[in-house]
Parts: sequence; structure tokens; C-alpha cells
Amino acid sequence: MPELPEVEALALDLKGRLAERAIVRIDLAAFSALKTFDPPLSALEGTLVEDVTRHGKFLDIDASGLHLVMHLARAGWVRWRDEVPSLPARPNSKNPLAARVVLDDGSGLDITEAGTKKSLAIYVARDPNDVEGIARLGPDPLDDAFTIEVLGGILAQAGRSQIKGVLRHQGTIAGIGNAYSDELLHAARMSPFKPANSLTEDELAALYSAIRTVIGDAVDRSRGLAAADLKGEKKSHLAVHGRTGQACPVCGDTVREVSFADSSLQYCPTCQTGGRPLADRRMSRLLK
Repeated sequence: MPELPEVEALALDLKGRLAERAIVRIDLAAFSALKTFDPPLSALEGTLVEDVTRHGKFLDIDASGLHLVMHLARAGWVRWRDEVPSLPARPNSKNPLAARVVLDDGSGLDITEAGTKKSLAIYVARDPNDVEGIARLGPDPLDDAFTIEVLGGILAQAGRSQIKGVLRHQGTIAGIGNAYSDELLHAARMSPFKPANSLTEDELAALYSAIRTVIGDAVDRSRGLAAADLKGEKKSHLAVHGRTGQACPVCGDTVREVSFADSSLQYCPTCQTGGRPLADRRMSRLLK
């Protein structure tokens, strides 16, 4: 799933490609992906792209005052095409294409979603805050206004909720997903199950530093990369996420996993839980 660093880099890459370009048409290949009806998708035809930005994990193409907003969800992506087919894209259940943006010189964007669980969302809005998901976003962790005091207030308000879930909740902090929450908790040497309101001053400082460093460094590494290179860059720098059974790059212990119904988390017992493996109820049931 693309998270803040990848969406930030994707916005920067697309801004360089799209700025001052006219949108000729938009083909919708997956009707379920479009979540709005007013303004219609056709209202973007003939508009001029003025900017490309992000809001948390939402990508925002500003075109003559209208906003084409995308949330790429778990398996969505945007692919640049130097030349798009002349015939409009058609619905096809076997094709990952959700929509296609065609520009005035015949180039364009393919908005795709792999897999069978379709969660990608496309919106057309007069104001990005008209999109409910954007209006509900918490503070951006890289914004200057996101101070250690702000983080402390968020965690205190979350009470006994597990820190992993608090960091992933977009209405609490914008842009951090499953992968980077694993990574920054590893950097802070903190259990993903630790209650949010139980942090000492030193632990709060370590978590704040990890958020700014892990996310900030990922943004710096991704900046300037083409969209096609972003997924590989992210994967190559992960310390624990997606590395179950491999050696922790810090201490050498084996990275462990806790599985849930539709996701999982990874952590290092030595670095994060005092050497104790966390209970994985799903694995326990499989072993019975």
C-alpha cells in the first residue's frame, strides 16, 4: 500500500509531467472506483493541470479549479504512459485498469488496482475538503505544526488503545500506514501493543524522533524517483515490515509476525518486546 512517502514522491513526479497540460478525456474502466457524481468526471475534460499535491495518502490533481482526487488503497497505483491507446478504455474484470487520464499530446496516466479486493477510490471535487476522507485527516507528521506536544496530546486522548493502531488511524495522524508504523515502532524500540497513554517522557521523545526520521528519510530517498521506481525503493529500505523470518538489521534476532484477519504486523522481539514473542492467535489456532 502506498503511504505518505510514496504518495509525496508520486505527486512530485506527476507535477513535473502534468503541469500546464490539458486533460482531453478520462476513461472510467471500473465504475465502482468513482465515488462522486457532482461534478461529473466529464467536467475535467478541457481543463489545465495547475498542480499535483497530496493530503495524507490522497493524491490530488488540481485542474482549472477542479480536483481529481485518488486514494490508491492497498493495491492501487498510477502508471505514466508516453502514449495511450487511441480507443477509450473499456470495463474489463480481468484488467487492473480502473481509469485512464488522456492528455493533449496523447500521453497519459493509467490508474490501476491489482487483486480482487477493490478499494481504490476516485473523486471529482470543487474543493479537496469536500472529500470526506480528506476532511477527517489528522495532522501531517512532517508538518512543522506536528510537535512533540501534539503527539503527546494525541496519545493521551487515545487512552489504552494499542500504539500501532493509533499511528495507523488516518483521523489521528495522516499518511502512516501498516508498513511505516511497523518501521517507526522498530526505530523507537517499542512494542506495537503498548498502550498509547503509557509512554514515559523518554519513550515519547523516541517515538516522535522516529516518526520524523523514518518518514522524513523515506520522503528524501523517494523524492525525484519516477513512479515506476518507488515501490522497489520502499521495499529495499524496510527493517522489519515484510521481513518475517529474516534477521533484524539492528540486533540480528529473527523478525516475527502477528497475523490478523486482513493484515499483519512485523516486529523484532529483542529490539521491541524485551525478547518476548507477541501472541499470534491466528497462528496458535493453526497449530492446534
